[in-house]
Amino acid sequence: MSIETNGAVDDADYAEFMALAAEEGFEGEDLEGLNEGPMPVLAVVGRPNVGKSTLVNRIIGRREAVVEDKPGVTRDRVSYEATWNGRRFKVLDTGGWEIDVLGLDAMVAAQAELGIETADAVLFVVDANVGATDTDEALIKIIRRAGKPTVLCANKVDGQSTEVEATYLWSLGLGEPYPVSALHGRGSGDLLDAVMAALPDAPPQTFGVPTGGPRRVALIGRPNVGKSSLLNKVAGEERVVVNELAGTTRDPVDEMIELGGKTWKFVDTAGIRRRVHLTAGADFYASLRTSAALEKAEVAVVLVDASETLAEQDTRIITMAVEAGRAVVIAYNKWDQIDEERRYYLEREIEKDLVQVQWAPRVNVSAKTGRHMEKLVPAIETALAGWETRISTARLNAFLGELVAGHPHPVRGGKQPRILFGTQAGVKPPRFVLFASGFLEAGYRRFVERRLREEFGFVGTPISISVRVREKRKRTK
Repeated sequence: MSIETNGAVDDADYAEFMALAAEEGFEGEDLEGLNEGPMPVLAVVGRPNVGKSTLVNRIIGRREAVVEDKPGVTRDRVSYEATWNGRRFKVLDTGGWEIDVLGLDAMVAAQAELGIETADAVLFVVDANVGATDTDEALIKIIRRAGKPTVLCANKVDGQSTEVEATYLWSLGLGEPYPVSALHGRGSGDLLDAVMAALPDAPPQTFGVPTGGPRRVALIGRPNVGKSSLLNKVAGEERVVVNELAGTTRDPVDEMIELGGKTWKFVDTAGIRRRVHLTAGADFYASLRTSAALEKAEVAVVLVDASETLAEQDTRIITMAVEAGRAVVIAYNKWDQIDEERRYYLEREIEKDLVQVQWAPRVNVSAKTGRHMEKLVPAIETALAGWETRISTARLNAFLGELVAGHPHPVRGGKQPRILFGTQAGVKPPRFVLFASGFLEAGYRRFVERRLREEFGFVGTPISISVRVREKRKRTK
């Protein structure tokens, strides 16, 4: 079986894929983005009502970000994919940042600051009609501390007269202010050229993991499931505070731990409560920092309290780790506290509520007594191996040929779409692109994923499957 775990693609594999693509009539745009790493991220920041969301809509070329003529409409960080001059990147729309605010406004500002930290470059938007304010100056200090390349946008420049106002923004010390009208599109091309110059060609894995060094493991779960107790147990000493009071941990705690003959970087995180936007104060910021820790990790160990009924929170946290593209291990903690009856009902709950993550390794542990702690490292290593697995193009297409022959797509509307060939476009997590003669239904995609797992394993990792349909091109005479 041709499976690699180092993520490399050899020239022969790529040549075979290109030959298949040409044979089936795929070319140009059909093949864009297949060999790219993670897309660079551009954070659009500024104080409220300077036109950030309008500018985001202009950049992505469609009206997706909510726009209203009043401040504070955008609250969360929202990302969109965009393309300029053949280069793909992500645009992160953020809420308006304000200085010395409380309550919801402070939460919005925190989201904007997290957006700056996780981006590769920053697009700082100022209202040219108003000019630079004290709030703008304060936000610039935060951007400078982050050390990210920054492009200055002087928005709401609708004519020559306002361009003069834009020149005053040189005083901010961020370089040339680009006069733009996000509403009408004036000057947006020059601005995007500057953005492309600021974004890296081969971006670092901003939302992924640093290369080299100890593997990063995030301990996540709802409050009081025993994350800190587990960290103390694997560390062999009291590294972090443990208390019966739920929510003791607020900041992610990084610890270098020797376990199973290797050094790991374990991150103990705050418990994730029911809805981040319903939490307040320190709990809100703790949830944000937990999300950021998960984005930097390679594998998430999701702790579940085995002594209690599985909650919606548990399934939502597991989904959060899957959507972040992390390898996943599910650890059922407090196993020493359950009896045979509870074990029976727990198995039924797992079958009912966690059927979508049957691929995740499971360990039954007790952080208090140390039961089965030796099984944790093998489970983590298995999940990471699945996360990094690559299948050769030849082996994948042999598998797809057998699959289509034995289980063709159902006929819909008199047509039967067919998978022509496929390629693995990435790892960490494995990402597959299937080239087809027509639209593949979601149910058939799930069937393909299930068979991929049966054939190749992919234990402990989510799998992404996208489909590209061959467009009928007019024949030229």
